[in-house]
Amino acid sequence: MLSKKMQKAMNDQINAELYSGYLYLAMSNYFTVNNLPGMGKWMKVQAGEELGHAMKFFGYIHERSGEAALVQVDTPPAKWDGPLAVFQEAYKHELLVTSRIDKLVELAQAEKDHASVAFLTWYVTEQVEEEAAALGIVEKLKMIGNHPGGMYMLDRELGARAAD
Repeated sequence: MLSKKMQKAMNDQINAELYSGYLYLAMSNYFTVNNLPGMGKWMKVQAGEELGHAMKFFGYIHERSGEAALVQVDTPPAKWDGPLAVFQEAYKHELLVTSRIDKLVELAQAEKDHASVAFLTWYVTEQVEEEAAALGIVEKLKMIGNHPGGMYMLDRELGARAAD
């Protein structure tokens, strides 16, 4: 059984994961509207992953005899100053998510909730991958600069991302 404190923290994380999904959908929309369909697809797949993360928390809370609490999700931004700004924000957001997961792990450890520590280990590993992916694209965009051919090639590369 989850403690009330752990249940609240995990419910807060559900909301954060849902916001992540909204944010990446907004980014997908931005790219699609601005004729970068590959980047739009990459972000759409990313949004789906984030929604899946929320569902894992939702299920885990129930497995531990808890109750999920769904609250309003904030509205994400809709405009950015270009692809680099979008992916820089995505990277910054992933760093924030990592810090949230780390705090959940610390809470689970403090409460000697070994089951939650084990559950959260998957998220710790996932965040390493999430940060690396976003930062890798940021670095590629910096190399490309304002070269349309490079932007076209990166858009094609990102559009090849398969849905999980």
